[in-house]
Amino acid sequence: MSIPLIGLEEERNRQLMNIILKWLDSKEPNSVLYVSFGSVSRVNNNQLLELAIDLESSGCSFIWVVRQINKDDEERFLPTDFEERVKGRSLIIRDWAPKLLILDHQAVGGFMTHCGWNSVLGSISAGVPMVTWPMFADQFYNEIFITLVVKMGTSLGPKEHNWLDSENVSLVKNDKIEMVVSWLMGDGEEAKDMRKRAKEISEMAKKSVEEGGSSYADLTSLIEEMRTYTKK
Repeated sequence: MSIPLIGLEEERNRQLMNIILKWLDSKEPNSVLYVSFGSVSRVNNNQLLELAIDLESSGCSFIWVVRQINKDDEERFLPTDFEERVKGRSLIIRDWAPKLLILDHQAVGGFMTHCGWNSVLGSISAGVPMVTWPMFADQFYNEIFITLVVKMGTSLGPKEHNWLDSENVSLVKNDKIEMVVSWLMGDGEEAKDMRKRAKEISEMAKKSVEEGGSSYADLTSLIEEMRTYTKK
């Protein structure tokens, strides 16, 4: 009897989620950095190498979702013996990862993100502060919203648009990455205040979609307008 491919994929995803949850359950609250740049963005191998060096240097635990431009060079971006040195405090995923499941876990205290809108909403909902690394299009505007409006993120500073030809984009150097990661995941008062604000923003967002909340009211109003329009 053959098993449908979709069934195999679902089983693989369930197994992956169990591995991730078990690993996260072993970590202290707010001690894990989640690193993911979405399903479309790709980062070149030189930049991935810089990032790997800095994640190791930061000393923090991390989940890193990696999608490469050139899959023929699968491990070129990792320093020699990198995975052995960070064993126990890292989880490297080379494909799909359950973003919301990870963000909602109490062990996750930071999210390094490309600032895609779905990722931003997921982080706000979970109350997780962000390290912003926009790459193209509206992501740069989303970064402004995160860092200057809701003030629950800190920027790594890339200003160049980066589509799939990312070989031509300037690198974010590892000293900058280490500094920002260490700041966000550290015990400084400013980082603590940002984590507190992220939780407050999360509660506000959740209340807005409850009955009587602003988003609930807006959606209800939209539905009523659509009903009125269809009756004409």
